[in-house]
Amino acid sequence: MRLKCGFALCLSLLWAAPVALSAQESASQAQGGSEVEASEQRAPRVPTFQARGDLAGELQMFTTEYEDTFAGIGTDLALGYLELVHANPGVDPWLPGEGTTITLPRMYVLPDTRREGIVINLAEYRLYYFSEQGVQVYPVGVGTEENPSPLTNAEVTMPLESPAWYPPASIRAEYEASGDFLPRMIPPGPGNPLGTHALLLSEKGYLIHGTNKRFGVGMPVSHGCFRMYNEDISRFVYQVEKGTPVQVIREPVKVGISQGEVWLEIHRPGEDYPPEDREKVWQQVLAKLEEFRARHPETQLKRRAIDIAVDQADGIPMMIGETLPRMASDDAPERQSRGEESRSDQTLYF
Repeated sequence: MRLKCGFALCLSLLWAAPVALSAQESASQAQGGSEVEASEQRAPRVPTFQARGDLAGELQMFTTEYEDTFAGIGTDLALGYLELVHANPGVDPWLPGEGTTITLPRMYVLPDTRREGIVINLAEYRLYYFSEQGVQVYPVGVGTEENPSPLTNAEVTMPLESPAWYPPASIRAEYEASGDFLPRMIPPGPGNPLGTHALLLSEKGYLIHGTNKRFGVGMPVSHGCFRMYNEDISRFVYQVEKGTPVQVIREPVKVGISQGEVWLEIHRPGEDYPPEDREKVWQQVLAKLEEFRARHPETQLKRRAIDIAVDQADGIPMMIGETLPRMASDDAPERQSRGEESRSDQTLYF
């Protein structure tokens, strides 16, 4: 049974060492040259992108080898399993095959919230880290429907290295009911579900931490905490300072403007896309676009592009419109409506 982190679980995190150089690291640095090596080992695996308005990043392509899987590619390249599945419809995630070209979804409409510090969007299983250098994006595992992650405004209170886990009675009871045994304490090491490092949050009982189960990062798998790959959290704790704000939001539909273009990014909830989910997505998109048009009346949106974005719901930004010149007269939309009725199915006004 998969070890999971949750509110009660994280409350039972009774001991962990604050991040600091170990004696071995200190000794090695004294030998000269190791400071550079340590810096390289702590460099983030993900790119740091400059925002272009509400857009950041770029799509990348990757050619698979015979033994590749989406789970393995995600682990190696710091991407989530579900985001790779959604971005590559029709490709078998467990056997993409030799020489298959897949899309790496590293292009983002930035969340519609305060872009400062850490922003976790539960709907896309991603963590955004905003700094003076730009924005980094990491996949994260989040809570399930039964044990959801909290929507909150918190802050980082302490980075931790080699945390031990003391499972609470409720979690031990779960394991016992399923016929599994869970000890009262799991020491630091490869069997620890909190991984190698963690960030303690002011939201009582919750952490951003590593994992001993790589499959599950970028998916709803936990009891509420936020899982990162060990290779990422072990670097990330050295970037993030105490007091860094942490916003946890749920935004499955994102709309933004970049260089006069309107972009839409949609995330469906699971690996499949049944009709009832599509209808729910449509309602979310309509509500979001109405709100967007109220704030940006100078924009023109194309219905056909919106239809495609909803049909795909693949988490990849799609251009759906543009901003109109501010010098246009007030009756310009009316003239277009009368003179271009044949094209009315391509343009959507809210």
